[in-house]
Amino acid sequence: MDIKILPSNIANLIAAGEVVQRPASVVKELMENAVDADADTVTVVIQDAGRTLIQVMDNGCGMSPDEAVLCFERHATSKITSVEDLSAIQTFGFRGEALASIAAVAEVTLKTRRENDEVGCEVVFADSRHLSTREVAAPKGANFAIRNLFYNVPARRKFIKSDNVEMKHIVSEFLRIALTRPELNLTLTSNGKEIYVLKKAKSLKFRIQDLLGSSVVNSVVDIATETSIVGISGFIGRPDSARKNQGNQYFFVNGRYFRSPYLHKAVLNAYGQLVPEGSSPSYFIYFEVDPHTVDVNISPTKTEVKFEEDHVIFQTLYACIKEALGKSSFGDAIDFDREGAPEIPVLSRKYQETHPVSDPGIPFNPDYDPFRDDGFPSETSPYSNTLGYPAGQQQEQAGLYPAGKGNDDEFRAERSSFAIDRREDYGKLFEDKILPSAQTLVVKGKYIFTPVKSGVMIVNIRRALERILFEENMKALSETGKATQTSLFPVQVGIGTENMYLFSEHAALLEMLGFHISPSGNDTVVVEGVPHGFSTAPADIEKMLPDLILALSDDHVSARENMLSSYAERFAKLGAMNASPVRSPAEAQRLIDDLFACGNTEFTESGHRIMSVLTEDELSKIFK
Repeated sequence: MDIKILPSNIANLIAAGEVVQRPASVVKELMENAVDADADTVTVVIQDAGRTLIQVMDNGCGMSPDEAVLCFERHATSKITSVEDLSAIQTFGFRGEALASIAAVAEVTLKTRRENDEVGCEVVFADSRHLSTREVAAPKGANFAIRNLFYNVPARRKFIKSDNVEMKHIVSEFLRIALTRPELNLTLTSNGKEIYVLKKAKSLKFRIQDLLGSSVVNSVVDIATETSIVGISGFIGRPDSARKNQGNQYFFVNGRYFRSPYLHKAVLNAYGQLVPEGSSPSYFIYFEVDPHTVDVNISPTKTEVKFEEDHVIFQTLYACIKEALGKSSFGDAIDFDREGAPEIPVLSRKYQETHPVSDPGIPFNPDYDPFRDDGFPSETSPYSNTLGYPAGQQQEQAGLYPAGKGNDDEFRAERSSFAIDRREDYGKLFEDKILPSAQTLVVKGKYIFTPVKSGVMIVNIRRALERILFEENMKALSETGKATQTSLFPVQVGIGTENMYLFSEHAALLEMLGFHISPSGNDTVVVEGVPHGFSTAPADIEKMLPDLILALSDDHVSARENMLSSYAERFAKLGAMNASPVRSPAEAQRLIDDLFACGNTEFTESGHRIMSVLTEDELSKIFK
């Protein structure tokens, strides 16, 4: 076995894989560098989801020609100079790996100028090699243009997802920076279209509103606490706004975004039973700690941190959220503003003695019987002129019996006999329809009990719907699509800019499954129709959208058959959760009929039992 040192270009490519995983990684690193350079305006330009161009421009401090070349060397940094600096990091970057990693897998052009320099410089790198440096006119700050990402690593380029998926990740990184720096002007454009144009915000809450909309801001509660170990501030979502998807959940420490399943558990524990099982609230939580007590150098992407006293921070966060939820009221607000309201007089206790109050009289005829004779008004009835005709002409004009026979006693008797027979026919008509469904019993909208030859069959309604919808979805995806029921009024729902790319990515799939959803702006969709069986109530559609986002977010396998089956199963579960409830025996009977028309009536696609039969012997044992 021969051991040798890897060439620098191969080593750089391997190292770059830890930092630059996709176009969003480049956006993150360059935006963080711009913030560290004391810029107050940062512009991000994207072409083809970052495949063709990622350009980040800032008005920060800029660099000299020598620094512009040196910054692309591995471990070149201006942030630390000694070991002690590692334990007091306040900036985003510090290791000097970002630009070196980007230059190893892309063609990079940097234009930069310091404030006191008369001209700037342009530096070009590709494949970790310095190609040229020349003087150019440039504004103060830095302008990085990253072209043809992964052009020299075809295997990595092959694993880049579709444009919509990659743009979703780019928007996520942009949001994380924007949520830590409300004092910055930030712009994001994609293929010439402005996604975000953010001006300096008065406060963090205004920045959240600019990014995510007023609906998110209106559903959060402020939190704040200060201890000798940690300061906690930010916002947590109201329990009634909790959703099944994991959107709008952010932790920041000293202005740096990080992920922490451990602290996420503290949040969920604080909410307890206030949110339904499987749902989680939104939150924007900011920690301020002594830099010496947190290690941000445990991940190449710097998205994980290690607190020195994480158990104390866990308990502090739990108590802080618990206190905020306890102080806040989550019922409907009562408006005590009396300005402009009518004055209501205050009456004394003896008012009723001098002003007796009596119940209003309601005139009625105690002898009136609408079912007397055949139910038609008689000539002497006080209600005989209700059709608006003259007294002697009303029946004839109204067509109740032929002209010229209004006083014919024989015809009147014939008419009366006909009416009685008609009522008897109605009874016979409905009698046969009611008896079979009367044997079916719906229990709390969850189960159907119906007799069978061997005993009693019990059907799980939700699982039965899953099986029915799964087979309908498979047919829709493999053939011509699924029927849609149109909403009476289109429902507009804000879903966030990130999720807009998710809907664009799966537009054809949603159309085939019966969803008619169209974009409206950068962060809102209009739901015009949903698949047959879904509830069309606006409130139900708003609750369904987060579940739909969750179903679309799951990764799927590449084989077409498995992919179709996976999507069909996900949307079957979504449809079963959002279907109109089964209440009546007739609806239950229709569900059973649809179930027995399926190829598999006993199990859902995920293997859960749909029905069970209690035999007569098993029923007898219960009552022994």
